[in-house]
Amino acid sequence: MTHPELLEMTRSLIAHGKAGTMDLAETVMDIPASNYTDERMFEAERDKIFKRLPLMLAPSCELAEPGAYKAMDVAGIPVLITRQKDGGARAFLNSCTHRGNPIADGKGSAHRFTCAYHGWTFGQDGTLIGVAAADDFGAIDKAAFCLKEFPLLETAGLIWVILDPKSSLDIGAFLSGYDALLASFGFEDWYLFDSRVLEGPNWKTAYDGYLDFYHLPALHKDSFGADMFNRANYYAWGPHQRVVNPSSKFLGIGSEGVQALDLADMDEGDWPNEALMDGVWTIFPHISIASFYGGNVRGAMISQLFPGDTVGESTTTQYYVMEHKPNDTSVIKGAHEQFDMLKHVVRDEDYATGIRQHKALQSGLIDKVYFGRNEGGGQVFHGWVQKIVAASDDELASLFAQS
Repeated sequence: MTHPELLEMTRSLIAHGKAGTMDLAETVMDIPASNYTDERMFEAERDKIFKRLPLMLAPSCELAEPGAYKAMDVAGIPVLITRQKDGGARAFLNSCTHRGNPIADGKGSAHRFTCAYHGWTFGQDGTLIGVAAADDFGAIDKAAFCLKEFPLLETAGLIWVILDPKSSLDIGAFLSGYDALLASFGFEDWYLFDSRVLEGPNWKTAYDGYLDFYHLPALHKDSFGADMFNRANYYAWGPHQRVVNPSSKFLGIGSEGVQALDLADMDEGDWPNEALMDGVWTIFPHISIASFYGGNVRGAMISQLFPGDTVGESTTTQYYVMEHKPNDTSVIKGAHEQFDMLKHVVRDEDYATGIRQHKALQSGLIDKVYFGRNEGGGQVFHGWVQKIVAASDDELASLFAQS
């Protein structure tokens, strides 16, 4: 029953908006500045977080049809995701079981994959179906040479994968019921309009910005305006959070196209779904989802963040998905303009600031950084980073069972 939960959050936001208040954390939080610059900590985060936890590796619409595939590297691990004939998704180590060469690259559609090194061929279900010059190679049990498969869960129009074939962590338990709320977007029926990759700063520095409305009127004064709100309420489901402005007002589709609407002037039964899904929805440890209206049509930017090769680097894939495939040229033009604006905001404002911030922290002269009572999202995020890095493999599952 997610709709009552969405309604209750919306009522709370309206009440805070009327009172001019917001939810506040209990105290100001500080963490060592070296948490952003320490190489050993960075390696521990890659190993303990990105190689153990479920990661949202693709929106379902990126692999919309049977035969679709996507190859990608995540934290140094080559991954191949395929859409099966029955419509399900599977994920494998993108590595030939003969000598380890990747068997696929980029994106496309294929029902089999042939290794470019020696010509071994695999089905989209990971089975070894052909050995080049089999008589010369020698007898093998093909069933013992299938691609290594990763645990996968597809729910709410999103695909989660754990980069450990032996993991017993329950992906549903990790999501803590958050996927039921994300399902209200209806992403399984949306359309992938465009995507791109941006280079950024340390992955935590980059992710801090997705959890923070405090910076909006200062950093984004030239793009969003200096009168932009800087308050946010934070709602958590395990390590996953919704960040949303405490107000009755939101930007949505009205009788005159995209306009500011006031829920306080409407009956609850008339509240549109996009109002209930307003704000930024973050999926720990690396996803942000926010709604936009390029071309006067509802869309969303899904930002997928990964740590880079060094402590001061990260990469972000931005997916712009739309509720319906646009056919009108003005809608297409408006969607491209929206997506281009978001590139400027993230690359030239958020990430450029983060890169400068990281260089300053590397001086070693700043001992701590701080998260105010109005920055509860960052407090929750860094608390979970510390808990997960400290947890042994045996302790990991219990963290989410208790959340």
